[in-house]
Amino acid sequence: MIGLLQLLNFKPFEQQSIKLKNLTLLSGLNSTGKSSVIQSLLLLRQSYQQDLLPNIGLALNGDLVCIGTAKDALFEAAKEDSIGFEVFWRNGAKGTWLFDYNQEADVLGLASPATSPDIYKSSLFSDKFHYLQAERIGPRTYSDISDFQVRQHQQLGTQGQYTVYFLSVYRDKNIPNSKLSHPNAISLSLKNQVEAWMGEVSPGTRLEIKSNQDMDLVSVQYSYGLSKPHRATNVGFGISYILPIIVAVLASEPDTLILVENPEAHLHPRGQAKMGELLALAASCGVQVVIETHSDHVLNGIRLAVHDGKLKPEDVQLNYFQRQEQHGKFFTEVISPHINRSGRIDKWPDGFFDEWDKSLEVLLEPVEE
Repeated sequence: MIGLLQLLNFKPFEQQSIKLKNLTLLSGLNSTGKSSVIQSLLLLRQSYQQDLLPNIGLALNGDLVCIGTAKDALFEAAKEDSIGFEVFWRNGAKGTWLFDYNQEADVLGLASPATSPDIYKSSLFSDKFHYLQAERIGPRTYSDISDFQVRQHQQLGTQGQYTVYFLSVYRDKNIPNSKLSHPNAISLSLKNQVEAWMGEVSPGTRLEIKSNQDMDLVSVQYSYGLSKPHRATNVGFGISYILPIIVAVLASEPDTLILVENPEAHLHPRGQAKMGELLALAASCGVQVVIETHSDHVLNGIRLAVHDGKLKPEDVQLNYFQRQEQHGKFFTEVISPHINRSGRIDKWPDGFFDEWDKSLEVLLEPVEE
């Protein structure tokens, strides 16, 4: 697992250290740098997949992330024309990548290829990895098939576009972590476990998957109890949005790295809290989970998991990104509240999931008739 990430001259950060644990939650106001943290990891993986690492440079645009130009990636007040990433794993391994910015060619070339080749066997670069971006695939009558992504590399796609095909291929395979088993599931098979966890969002959900190999298409329909199957386009939007997250979590072996943006999208508050609980359970099973979220319900789901003894408090890292001003310049400060065994948080910096408290204070004030 990754324990520490250090960024140099990357986007809003001149120099920043980010701690990561089994479960890491990134929160803060919009455009404060949360996504940039995730993008730094994606850039390294993307560059390796495009054969630019370990010896050439940084791939700024690809299937995982699109930064734009090298100038877009460089911290605007950088004192040196270079961008650096350092990743420290808990087993003592360390990866260091320093890229020189060539202004004329607008490229970032690797300046110091000093990283051990063994680093590229870690989950950040291997198939034990899932990244689900904020803009996932919504309800579709049919979904794509990719044997390369699903059968060879066990990937769901960054938008979850191969999730239904993944389910069609591995539906009868038992989930690797029995601790994630839902009490209402009739077996440990992936399909039954997915249905049971989907029931926390939409009770009674059942999946019917059909594939047309000749057309490279696969479809999923949903039923509830004795009802007839319904097309995905005729059920709630949140069902399609949450399906890739549930599948990724349940199908992941220990040491897998999962990056998820906005798991709360299109979900009822109860569903958001349950997603927090499921992600916390995954973290307790040796899966490393990094979440970017604006949802206090997701946070509360994690707090409840800690309170119930399902996840150790020392395995949770809360990182709150706050924009500060100094001498007319803005910079991002990362504040890390701690959670205790009771699920309580030791400090609540301004803006850290406190909007309801602020609104309640106003609502409790007397009004003039």
